[in-house]
Amino acid sequence: MIELSPKDLEQLDSKGISKEKVTNQIQTFKEGIPFVQLSQAAVVGNGILRFSEKEQLDLLQYFEDNRKELELLKFVPASGAASRMFKAMFNFLDSYNPSKEKLSEYIERTGDKDAKKFTENLSDFPFYDLIMSRIKGKASNKDEEAYLFVKEMLTEEGLNYGFYPKGLLPFHKYDTGTATPFEEHLKEAALYAKTKGRANLHFTVSEQHDEMFAKEEASVGPKISKRTDTIFKVSYSNQKPSTDTIAVDMDNRPFKNNDGSILFRPGGHGALIENLNDQDADIIFIKNIDNVVVDKNLETVANSKKMLAGVLKKVQDKAFSYAKLLENDDVSIEKSDEIKAFLERNLNVRMPKNYDDFSVDEQKKVLKDRINRPIRVCGMVKNEGEPGGGPFWIKDGQGNLSLQIIESAQIDMDNKEQAAIVQNATHFNPVDLVCGVRNHKGEKFNLLDYVDTKQGFITGKTKEGKELKALELPGLWNGGMAFWNTIFVEVPLVTFNPVKTVNNLLKPTHQA
Repeated sequence: MIELSPKDLEQLDSKGISKEKVTNQIQTFKEGIPFVQLSQAAVVGNGILRFSEKEQLDLLQYFEDNRKELELLKFVPASGAASRMFKAMFNFLDSYNPSKEKLSEYIERTGDKDAKKFTENLSDFPFYDLIMSRIKGKASNKDEEAYLFVKEMLTEEGLNYGFYPKGLLPFHKYDTGTATPFEEHLKEAALYAKTKGRANLHFTVSEQHDEMFAKEEASVGPKISKRTDTIFKVSYSNQKPSTDTIAVDMDNRPFKNNDGSILFRPGGHGALIENLNDQDADIIFIKNIDNVVVDKNLETVANSKKMLAGVLKKVQDKAFSYAKLLENDDVSIEKSDEIKAFLERNLNVRMPKNYDDFSVDEQKKVLKDRINRPIRVCGMVKNEGEPGGGPFWIKDGQGNLSLQIIESAQIDMDNKEQAAIVQNATHFNPVDLVCGVRNHKGEKFNLLDYVDTKQGFITGKTKEGKELKALELPGLWNGGMAFWNTIFVEVPLVTFNPVKTVNNLLKPTHQA
């Protein structure tokens, strides 16, 4: 048992973390987190739905027909800082000196492909005109100009983009000026998350960026509102201190900072299940902040979202009617079989192995439990080598099967059978989710009840030269939603345009 001092307990109290939670986390470090057991890759025809053009239009129409009765919300994880996006360019600033060598010599010497691509395409970046106006007349040649461009872009004395939240950087360049991801998300929301002239959006942001987002909203909100004839209701939240996780030393004891306090670290995007749980709507669209498109692709993206919402609404209507029957105990044996078939076919639910041996009442209890769960419809794009979680059927310790989005870090790639299953995967998840978080009575589920706490990650880190172990919570759309009812649907590749590095802005989908 770990002994916590009065000072430690005081620290826990100030963060809103219980002693029990810390004890459980330390136990997780001791036991380790086992790899997930993949059963098979989810593919079209076995876990992934593919709809014809006509079917897609029918689903889109189903959503449109029901839309005015629905409360809609767009939920955007937006706390990512841009520092990672500019990692290669920070490295370039540190490594290149234009007074000592030519840019071509530097690239030849270091093989710096990122710097080569960036400097060769300067004029295609949305912030080109702004930066060039700021460094005008300062460079004596093209190489120095490229260096000063990067310096102006990143350093504190310049535009300081390395400190910015990703959501507030200029991503797209139009004839009328540049647009940030925040602005592009407003445009999107006006197309598919609007009812009765109003669109609700919720952004999860880092505390240090609160004011910047408020400023951006005040600046672009009225313009997009007028252009789209939409009233935007935007709310924000920060990751809760209570979702931070304890770090431990190599003997699984709480890692202490130099001042004697316990080291806690942010729990990763899985912590946002708490923020999501604070929201309430009939349908919640989830999409990452950096996954946006230029105007010419907006309609295709919006139609894909509406189609997914149509899938959700249709299956939800049926599930709700069955849930009511089960609640009123108005279910014959034939009806039970019908509900079981619906759960298996439409919601990918797999019954316990010995289900057929259960009594009628026990079977009804299982059906009631399985049908009364939040539902997520996840877009899946064909895998063209991009990193991201993949769709798999997985097996738990009791041998029960379920459909999940699994990250590569959760898989034992040294196991030949598991690695072979990964090789068979055809799609991956672009963080494109449409969620139903209410039950048949219109009451919101407590989403924290549907998290698989055993799907987190343990990683090795160092602090002040000392090794430590850190715990990342189960990812928001991985273990964070493990016990939801799940539907995977193939969506077009144009719906996936994340900007992980600054050079991703050169892709055609980000060029207006």
